[in-house]
Amino acid sequence: MSRFLTPLPKGLRFTDPVVVVATFGGSGLLRPAPGTWGSLAAMFAALPFAILGGPVVLSIAAIAAFLIGLWATEKYIAASDNHDPSEVVIDEVAAMWLVMAALPPNPIFYMLGFAFFRLFDIWKPWPIKGLEKRVAGEMGVMVDDLVAAIYAIMAAWIAGIAFFTA
Repeated sequence: MSRFLTPLPKGLRFTDPVVVVATFGGSGLLRPAPGTWGSLAAMFAALPFAILGGPVVLSIAAIAAFLIGLWATEKYIAASDNHDPSEVVIDEVAAMWLVMAALPPNPIFYMLGFAFFRLFDIWKPWPIKGLEKRVAGEMGVMVDDLVAAIYAIMAAWIAGIAFFTA
């Protein structure tokens, strides 16, 4: 396998629904920084939802990604020898869609949301790091990103308001 692609766990193929969902169409297999690739793919995939349905449709999509992500993450972890595989990025997808749903439909707000989400997802300030360690399995993989999304939403609103009122 290439140094730019993460190999799949034994028994899984790229076309398996679990892999397609967990890695968000393979975006999480890209290296380095699979979470950033997955978040970027999520942002672009959300644009039709944002344009056609606005925050309500984006919120529904985020909830659906979270619920389907629990299933896919559970199956992927079971096939893997890792409790939190970096290539599983459906958690970033659900979180990014939540961020975009909570922000004004504006490219600057979306870029701020993306940047702040990546910052908080990587940095993991309290209580994110604790949640990641205390909550086991697929829920642990998914829930820490939702808290990072909440932090990103608040930071993007503050920065966006400062940008537009300066």
